[in-house]
Parts: sequence; structure tokens; C-alpha cells
Amino acid sequence: MPPIISAQGLSKKYGSAPLFTDISFTVSESERIGLIGPNGSGKSTLLAILHARVTPDNGTVAIRKRATVSCVAQISEFAPGETVRSVIDGALERMALPEAEHLSRLAEALGRAGFTNFDTPTAALSGGWRKRLAICEGLVQESDILLLDEPTNHLDLAGIEWLEGILQNAAFACVVISHDRYFLENVATEVVELNHLYENGFLRVQGNYSKFLKAKEEYLYAQGKRQEALTNRVHTEIEWLRRGAKARTRKSKARIDKAQGMIQELAGLNARTRTPAARIDFSATNRQTKRLLEVDGITYAIGNRTLFEDVSFTIMSRTRVGLVGPNGSGKTTLLRLLKGEIQPSRGQIGKADGLRITYFDQNRQLDPDVLLRRALAPDSDSVIYQGQVIHVASWAARFLFAGEDLNQPVGRLSGGERARILIAQLMLHPADVLLLDEPTNDLDIPTLEILEESLLEYRGALVLVTHDRYLLDRVSTLVLGLDGLGKVEGFADYAQWDAWRQSRRANGTPDGPGGSQRSRSSGVVSPPAVRKKKLSYGEAREFATIEQRIAAAEQDLHAKRSALEDPAITSDAGRLRRICDEMGEAQKTIDYLYARWAELEKKQD
Repeated sequence: MPPIISAQGLSKKYGSAPLFTDISFTVSESERIGLIGPNGSGKSTLLAILHARVTPDNGTVAIRKRATVSCVAQISEFAPGETVRSVIDGALERMALPEAEHLSRLAEALGRAGFTNFDTPTAALSGGWRKRLAICEGLVQESDILLLDEPTNHLDLAGIEWLEGILQNAAFACVVISHDRYFLENVATEVVELNHLYENGFLRVQGNYSKFLKAKEEYLYAQGKRQEALTNRVHTEIEWLRRGAKARTRKSKARIDKAQGMIQELAGLNARTRTPAARIDFSATNRQTKRLLEVDGITYAIGNRTLFEDVSFTIMSRTRVGLVGPNGSGKTTLLRLLKGEIQPSRGQIGKADGLRITYFDQNRQLDPDVLLRRALAPDSDSVIYQGQVIHVASWAARFLFAGEDLNQPVGRLSGGERARILIAQLMLHPADVLLLDEPTNDLDIPTLEILEESLLEYRGALVLVTHDRYLLDRVSTLVLGLDGLGKVEGFADYAQWDAWRQSRRANGTPDGPGGSQRSRSSGVVSPPAVRKKKLSYGEAREFATIEQRIAAAEQDLHAKRSALEDPAITSDAGRLRRICDEMGEAQKTIDYLYARWAELEKKQD
């Protein structure tokens, strides 16, 4: 069977700089292609060309007859006034499906994605749920190929695992741009890197990300040996030419032509392998104090909801804490409490005298009309970094910006370039404690690796919120898991937290039911010590029957889901809508019972 998409000889440039030249690209049945490359290499542009939203300067894109293509953009945007239901309804209408099938398709797609209230306005959704909705919109169209541009941005870890499960079991083909290395490892059957480093402008390898890294290393080793040999040959030929070689004979002329060809090849190799990298280096103060932050029994509640309760720990110099948990569990709130932007409902946070804290806010917006020059150096044409005065052009070059970029408005830059600006601003402020809220969004893999090294070498303390599991696993010395039900657990690393989560799921227990009290005797976050409590008579009776109540509630939900397969119901819009609403209420009951079970289990231990 022919490929679903066949792209031949694609070239595209903006201004005078080419993004890519003469790229040929095919996508066949069931392929899951991970598309990677440095920021600015043209990944999103290539995806837009495959989706026919952008026209290449040269080359053609052929789509197999009757094949369909859908795309999930990097930024999840919806029209004003839209709801979760209307977004999916719109996608189904574009498929020209019979009206009778709409509600069952809608309920199935949104139910699997975790939506319970289909009439929620899209404007009220968090970034993670907006991303889930955009992915649902792409999935419900049941296209032959799905194109995804940075789909894990803003998804929490549960959302990333949900997407991984969908793609791993999908019948359709997909091309996904991602810098999430664990995601690529788990999903991709092939990896393609766009990079001028390669002779053809890209490298395509069958297998997951680990196999790609091995093949890339072999390619670069062979290319390096060729470059070394060519350098020696060119040196010999240049010496021969300097001695006054004359093209008097056919043999001499052939050698001169061959020497010129080798010189040109070497120049091309040197240009390709010259890969500048951003230089990230966070400055710590010279503080000698060991204990920096003392968190003593803090609780934080919003309205009737407690995000976390009775949490205690100590942050010392060189402590690197990773915060994990579902969206809305309070990770960003905990960072803001540590910074002092807000105050806890109970408890207190003690800080060392003169403590300097620097905060990277994931929602921080750059003024799109400000020139890059002013974004990097707000007050003059130079900055002071680690006691040295650096001209803005040199400072910009450190973050891979050319001199001609300085007079560009920030709004014209890519997401990765804007992320580098924020990191540049952060580096100008020496700190005892770095609070980083999703600093990896939009960063390419080479910059991510540099960021990791910088955080490992940073002499101060670090509290990090990230959904990049590889970064979290490599950088964190301790992981705090927030379960979204008010509890916080401490773990040695991400792998331990994930194993604990998986074991509880296998036992039918929700995440995070453990205690939250922590010992401060060791000077770092310690494993939780369970507080002994005794159940009252009424609570004991409730605890004795709660498993049966959960089983009955899950059976009720299963019955309602089975009703969606009844043609008499799916053909009746009113009855189908009532079933969907009842499913939402049944799911809320189950969630409450599990949370109550966790609470009672904690008290009776």
C-alpha cells in the first residue's frame, strides 16, 4: 500500500535563512514518527506543510486518495463562547456524520479523556485541560494520520500517560513534535531529527529514542572521522598548491580540481558541524548558611478545598526538590508560598536572614512589542552578570540570538526563543533558592540538556515543577508528590514515586492517601510519619462498608456506560443526554468515595 503522505524535495525559508532544503518525507500506515530538532530548524513549518496550511517554496506533498489528515497545534485556541461540548460537536460536524451518532461519539471521546462536565466553557479550562480538549478534537475525527505539535506542553503527568496510552494502541499513523525524551522513548516507532548537522538535512532512524541516540552517535562518529581525514588531505593538497603547482598537464589539472573539491567539501562539513549552544549558568550567592527555608506544618485551602495539609520540611543548600502531581494539586501554589507571594492558611515558613529567592513563573508573559534588545537589557545596552559588564549583543549571542535579531519585537520569536529570554533574565539575579515553574516548555532537547547540567552544578537550593520526567529524574534529589486530595508524600526520586503510584492503582487505591507530617531532624525532606488517630463509632461503621459502596457505585457507572451501546438510547438525543449527565454524577460519587476511603484509612492506621 502506498504511503499516506509522500513529500518530495521540500524547501522553505523565511527571509534569507533557509529552514530546510530538499527534504523528502513519507508517512505510512501505523507509523508513529517522533520529529525532533533544535528550535528554528523548521519542525512546526514541516508539520504545517504536511497539513497543507503552509506552501513550500519548492517540492510537493501527495496525500493518498481518500486519506484524511488532522492536526493538533502547539497552542490550544478556541473561539470565544465555545464549550467543551461545542468544540467536539464542531469536529463531528466537519466529518458529516449522522446527527444520531454525535452524542455517543462525543460522550465516548470526552469520557475517555476525563471530562465530566461537557458544558464547561473553554475559557474556564486550565492549560492542561485545554490541551486535552484539543487532542480530543483531533482524535474524534478518526483521521488516517494525526499531526501533533508539542502535545505534552501543559499536560500533567497523568495527561501525558493518557496520551501515551492512546498513541501506543492507535490504528492511525501519527507525526508528533516533542522534546519530552521519555515520551519519545515510549511512543515513537521512528525518530526523525531536522538538523543542518546532517548531510541531507535530517536523520531518520527506525526505533524509539534510545535507538535513535545510538544511530546518531554512530553517524556523527563516522562524519567526524571523515572530517579528520579530509582535513589532513586538504592540508597536504594546500601545501602542494603553495609550492606553485601548475595545471600544465592533464594529471596536474585533475589534482588541482580534486583539491578544490575537497576544500569545498571540508568547508561544508565544518559549517554543518559548527553547532553553537546556549550557555546557561545560574548564579548562587556566597551564603554560608546551611538551612535556607523551614516549612512548619503549613496548610493551604481555597474556599472549601484543601490543597495540602500539615506539611513540614527543611530546604538546605544543594537540596533539589521536584514537585509532581496532577494539575490543580497545588504545585504552583506551594512555590508561591515559598516565595512569600501568598500566606498559608495555617503553619509558617521560616526563611534565613537576607534570603534571596528567584522565581521562574510559567505564566510570565513577555510584552510582544518590546524589542529583543530591551527584553535582554531593560535599562541600557549592557547587563551585569557575575560582576562583569557584558554588552547586550554578547549577552544575546550567549542565548543563540544574532546581532540582527536585537531589533526584532519579541512577539515575532518562537516559543523556544522566548523561553531562552526568560532564562536569560533569570540568570541576572544571583539567588540562594531557585523556584522554577515549568521552565522546560518549548525548549529544544540540546537546550534542555544544557539546562540540566546547569541545575546539577548550581550551588544553591532548587524547587522545580516540571512534567519532563527525564529532567525530574536526573536533577531532583527528592520528589514531593501532591495527590490533589490534600496529601503530600516524599520519595527518593521520580521512579520511586511512579512505582508507588502504579502499585496503588493496581490495588484499586487512589494516589496520595498517606500522611503529610514530616520530620525535620535530618535537615532535608523526610519520608512521611503517619499521625495516629482513632476512628469514631460512626466513622468505623462507614469504613467497614465503604468498599461495598465503591463497588456498587462502579457497577452503576458501568451500567450507564453499557446503556450507550443501546440503539434505542443512542437514537434518542434526550435520553442520551440524560445518560451522559448521569455518568458524570456517578463518576463524581466514585471520586468522593475513594477520597473518603483514603481519609478514613489514614485515620485508622
